[in-house]
Amino acid sequence: MAQTAMTIRVDNNVKRQFDALCEQFGMSVNAAVNVFINAVVRTRSIPFTISAEEDKTSQALLDMLYTTDRSNRPDLTMEEIDEEIRKARQERRERIAREKQKQLETA
Repeated sequence: MAQTAMTIRVDNNVKRQFDALCEQFGMSVNAAVNVFINAVVRTRSIPFTISAEEDKTSQALLDMLYTTDRSNRPDLTMEEIDEEIRKARQERRERIAREKQKQLETA
């Protein structure tokens, strides 16, 4: 498969933070961006919920990226990634429901 180089502009601070996070996850910035781009093209949508709070969906995707990058498994399917994202979204919905229930109980 032919590849091409891509240049993007990112705030210096954000880039430093992203580089550090990718390093903590044990993956390259290139791997993270490639998985994201492939997911967007395949689903024709952003493959996670965009929110101001920490999101388990994003973490699940990053965990899958980490696993793929570390094990060098080219056989990881988008269906497997989708399943992880689905599970993370369900966990997030359940967590939000529990938090709302706690708020109602303490009110």
